[in-house]
Amino acid sequence: MASSKKIVDEVPGWIRVFEDGTVDRTWTGTPEMEPLLKPVSPHEEFINGVAVRDQIIDPKTGLAVRIYVPEMKSNVQTKAKIPFILHLHGGGYCICQPDWSLYYHFCTRLVSSVQAVLVSVYFRLAPEHRLPVAVEDSYAALLWLRANARGELSDQWLTSYADFNRVFLVGDSSGGNLVHQVAAQAGFDDIEPLKLGGGIAIQPGFISDKPCKSYLEIPENPLSTREMMKKFTSLAVPIGSTGEHPIVWPIGPQAPPLTTLKLPPMLVMVAEMDLLRDYELEYCEEMKKAGKEVEVFMNYGMSHSFQFNKLAIDMDPEIATQTNKMIEVIASFINRS
Repeated sequence: MASSKKIVDEVPGWIRVFEDGTVDRTWTGTPEMEPLLKPVSPHEEFINGVAVRDQIIDPKTGLAVRIYVPEMKSNVQTKAKIPFILHLHGGGYCICQPDWSLYYHFCTRLVSSVQAVLVSVYFRLAPEHRLPVAVEDSYAALLWLRANARGELSDQWLTSYADFNRVFLVGDSSGGNLVHQVAAQAGFDDIEPLKLGGGIAIQPGFISDKPCKSYLEIPENPLSTREMMKKFTSLAVPIGSTGEHPIVWPIGPQAPPLTTLKLPPMLVMVAEMDLLRDYELEYCEEMKKAGKEVEVFMNYGMSHSFQFNKLAIDMDPEIATQTNKMIEVIASFINRS
């Protein structure tokens, strides 16, 4: 039965906000998308070389993570520790979960290719929990890792596999913004014995009230429309804030100067046909001007979030090739650090 509650805001297909403050995230768009959004159950046995477990790390807030560990390859010493990836998902801070099929397939492939432990954060979503809650939850996950590194906690998978001296932040779309924020906060904090080896922002969701050329001219796709981006931003930022909020536009007038931040080396992955492309490239230029170490990788001919569409990857050799290149560049960035 359809709800009789009045909708006061929505992103068509993705999210409906009702006047009583409740939110419905049931997918109502094209059925072709549904398989990508279905949750995948955890499995502590190795399937296709990866084991997966969900765990609550803060009972007070309900904050949870999904942990991936790889089956060690024969050429890797059994006792050798492997890099750790803190993964921050996209979705405009309003949708998506680490257990969605699209993230499960990407993360398992990344874990297997890089040979790394990966923890993906179930941070609380807007508009019920507006920014900076996603940043706070993401940083809480880093502090949980620090507690394990210090021996204050002892998660068996982390202590058995993870090299706490090689920690990397990885996030796509709005998760790329979270990578910047978590890295910046860690630069002001004592996270020892953790060492941040780098941040990897995949098609980060940097956006400003001032439209850039790519935003105005590049064709939309189902995972990236102008209406989506504007709506998700308005639902995510604190009430009364604008699209210049420093989390969504970290090089704008409201953001702290990049020169004041202690940031690890950054890899920014840009899709040529992404509406946000020019915002992302502007961020990279400003980072370089501020003396920060930043590497840019371009997926030519690709659009926002192309790497998550498993159906397209299986059917289109060029999308498959570009996804392979993305994984290879991430693995190279992590393994040479």
